[in-house]
Amino acid sequence: MTLQLGDVVPDFTAETTKGAISFHDWIEGSWAVLFSHPKNFTPVCTTELGDVARLKPEFDQRGVKVIGLSVDELANHGEWEDDIEETQGQRVNFPLIADSDRKVAGLYGMIHPNASDTMTVRSVFVIGPDKKLKLSLTYPASTGRNFDEILRTIDSLQLTAKHSVATPSNWQQGGDVIIVPSLSSEAAKEKFPAGWKELKPYLRVVPQPKG
Repeated sequence: MTLQLGDVVPDFTAETTKGAISFHDWIEGSWAVLFSHPKNFTPVCTTELGDVARLKPEFDQRGVKVIGLSVDELANHGEWEDDIEETQGQRVNFPLIADSDRKVAGLYGMIHPNASDTMTVRSVFVIGPDKKLKLSLTYPASTGRNFDEILRTIDSLQLTAKHSVATPSNWQQGGDVIIVPSLSSEAAKEKFPAGWKELKPYLRVVPQPKG
């Protein structure tokens, strides 16, 4: 069954580089990012994990836990983490799941047989505190992910979860946003007493709400 936006993500238990976890318990009411990489000791994955380690303070600031997944054995992770620190200048500072039996990969649809029947694709799952899937991305093994873009989408998801707004194309933190069409003008006056710029009745632009 395909995992879709709004679904409660599957729970699982797994061994990680930071000890055994039960995934739903590990989330503990936080936002979370689960991302897979095709295999240990591969070049693109090495750069990605170094980048996530560098950006971890940004994820922490947003109340987001990050966890990686590999289909390799747990015993292989330590040596690879040494390589990542040596080549990327960052020690991996978040847990990596050892999914050698591909149980988690199967639950989350991370293996695409027409791409590879053994390696996971580069999947990203952004999960809310309610344990529901908020965003998913899939990259081929040959294309490294842009984790600055993933942070941008998390900013949007967290903002739009609190306020009756949507974020436009290429939105960045602090930029103008759009009042959702489902909010009537009367209700919008209560939420946005300073008013808005109406380009069309369905396109009402306001400064980003605070908080």
